[in-house]
Amino acid sequence: MKILVTGGAGFIGSNVVDAYIAAGHDVVVMDNLFSGKWENINPGARFYLMDIRAAEVAKVFEKERFDLVNHHAAQMSVPASVENPLFDADVNVKGFVNLLEAAKVSGLPKIVFISSGGAIYGEAEEFPTSEKSPTLPLSPYAITKSVSEQYLAFYRHQYGLDYTILRYANVYGPRQIPHGEAGVVAVFMDRLLAGQSCTVNHFPDEPRGMTRDYCFVGDIVQANLAALGKGSGGAFNIGTGRETHTADLFYEIFAAMQKAKPDLQADLREFNRGAARLGDLTKSCLLYDKAKKELGFAPQFTLAQGLEKTVAWRLGKK
Repeated sequence: MKILVTGGAGFIGSNVVDAYIAAGHDVVVMDNLFSGKWENINPGARFYLMDIRAAEVAKVFEKERFDLVNHHAAQMSVPASVENPLFDADVNVKGFVNLLEAAKVSGLPKIVFISSGGAIYGEAEEFPTSEKSPTLPLSPYAITKSVSEQYLAFYRHQYGLDYTILRYANVYGPRQIPHGEAGVVAVFMDRLLAGQSCTVNHFPDEPRGMTRDYCFVGDIVQANLAALGKGSGGAFNIGTGRETHTADLFYEIFAAMQKAKPDLQADLREFNRGAARLGDLTKSCLLYDKAKKELGFAPQFTLAQGLEKTVAWRLGKK
């Protein structure tokens, strides 16, 4: 299968590219390297240095005639979307529609679209949250993901473009940068290695911080493999069903780093406290029963196991 992975030089996208190539697929990467990195690009993939908003995208689709597009390219930070909603919408909506138009003209059969279970449901009444819950986005980033899902429904109805939507929990793992929905893992690790104290942001009534569902990128990759041939016209939560407070996440990270790096300063275990940021949700945790039933997805890594692998990568002990 010939697959285009947009954002394939980024944290999650590059891990997906590696898995697709290992599975024997012909992979093309499109990335503007705004947040992606050259070193993440698999040498077995063909690479287009290109923004998804560019007019030249249509020419790539016409030339390559893809069997599937895996769309990871995005403005991925909730705080950044609050600060600059125009840029967020330009990339996440206008850029995506540009891809959809190219897909329509070239006759693309299917798109795997990466949405956000960690943001799209807002302050959900059902907790943990299933796909039956309404999407109630409370940040510009989440709004763009919700709108993009609606565009997919239109293109499927009007032009027969199939899709599978993967609504990620908060993803962490090797190659993560300290930005985006789950960037806190990379932020904490970077600060600890630099000998700097960490800050746990929280709402006034919960000093342990917000709760999130942290899913290791290795599990995310398996969902993307499954989505190649399953999940037609569906949206699926991809997470662990386990919630973790930010303070507890910090202690887990500190323990994993101290185990791998015994000389880590002991006093760094004491963190600072900060106010919740604009766009932050009080809690988020996803039920993945539908993905288990229809995609065969189930997370294999505990938080401790995933953090151990992430720390090993961060310390160069892959």
